[in-house]
Amino acid sequence: MKDLKKLRQKRIDAANAARTKNATFNALGAKANRTDDENTTLDALDAELNALAAEIEALDADIAAEEARARRASLFSAPSPGALIVPAGAAGRTREPNPETTFGFRSIADFANAVRMSGQGVLDERLSAATPATFNQNNGTGGEGFLVPPDFSREIWSIVFTPDDFLSMVSPEPTASNAVFKPKDESTPWGSSGVQAYWRNEAAGMTPSKFSVSGELMTLHELYAFTAATNEVLTDAPMLQNRLTVQAGRALRWKASDAVMWGNGAGQPLGFMNSKAMIKVAKDAGQAAASITTSNLGNMLARILRYGGSPIWTANQDIIPQLMQLQIGNYPAFLPINQPLAGSPFTHTLLGYPIMFTEHAQTLGTTGDLVLVNLDGYYAATKAEGGIDFAQSMHLYFDTNMTAFRWTFRLAGQPILSAPVAPQNGANTKSHFISLATRA
Repeated sequence: MKDLKKLRQKRIDAANAARTKNATFNALGAKANRTDDENTTLDALDAELNALAAEIEALDADIAAEEARARRASLFSAPSPGALIVPAGAAGRTREPNPETTFGFRSIADFANAVRMSGQGVLDERLSAATPATFNQNNGTGGEGFLVPPDFSREIWSIVFTPDDFLSMVSPEPTASNAVFKPKDESTPWGSSGVQAYWRNEAAGMTPSKFSVSGELMTLHELYAFTAATNEVLTDAPMLQNRLTVQAGRALRWKASDAVMWGNGAGQPLGFMNSKAMIKVAKDAGQAAASITTSNLGNMLARILRYGGSPIWTANQDIIPQLMQLQIGNYPAFLPINQPLAGSPFTHTLLGYPIMFTEHAQTLGTTGDLVLVNLDGYYAATKAEGGIDFAQSMHLYFDTNMTAFRWTFRLAGQPILSAPVAPQNGANTKSHFISLATRA
């Protein structure tokens, strides 16, 4: 038998890789005049996407087979004794297809209601039937607590990591620790430090080069969402489902993604906009306030460090009227509603590169209204195993007949570079992050 948890993680990893490659494929396919090298890259990406699609289909088949075995095994399990047992079939409840990952609950709302009732001395057998490691008795006023079933934890995790925001694009590295050692290699293939390559004459000795890597310890910072629900709301499963998953996931995603862009590094990740690796491109001489020019775009594109990634534009929707006016010869610089990009997080291109409109960006004319980023240059780490922690308490708001719910997860992040790097040729430095300076 195969490990269902590992299969699902492989499926998630394959889907994430496919989304990234598909965005690159669509962006490249949208270019009107591709070079021979770009056509070759496009063909290679097409082959890789076909391979990933086949891998995902095979993983889906394996997952379905393992879930079928788990359903079969659940038929042979005996109910566990408890203080006051509510049968799993009571109140219209049914066991989930995979009790190993849902503990038999139909939804996170079903699970939360069972936890709430346990605080009143009514123990649902699906809670007691879980392994001992899933139950934690806390002292003090916190009351009883249960770990969220893995499927529901991953459901919130998937909402947090949807592919239309920064958090999913930086691909956080999972870790079991609350701190991670971040290796730092700021050497370039054309620089004088780090691993170098040399030409050698026959029988001549080789010149060694030193692998130049330093590092620092990064602490994972805690991000939380905390809310309270009345007991009337708790009896309404659809409303509770929305409150416990969608709203909490959106709140966590927004705050974490905003930190990737704007975090100050104090008790939160260091955002690329506040890092010393950020390059701010000056406005044109005599440029009008709150405007964007093709010269601005060209100057930004000339400074991006492409090495090791695929750049994208991030922008506030306020700049769209400006972009609509930009022409390069007879061609528009901005292509909205570009059909080849359908199905990816990006539906527009600017100078042939995907552009993502986001509320994290500043308004027109302000630094941060248009930024060119290569997010492979941002290092992030988060807790492994879908690290969303969930807890509830009926004691905090006992006198108001409300129950409190809390979600937490830990995240660390900062740009890989501590400063822009020198190019092989030319005087202008390059970086993974390029912003247009304020045009006041």
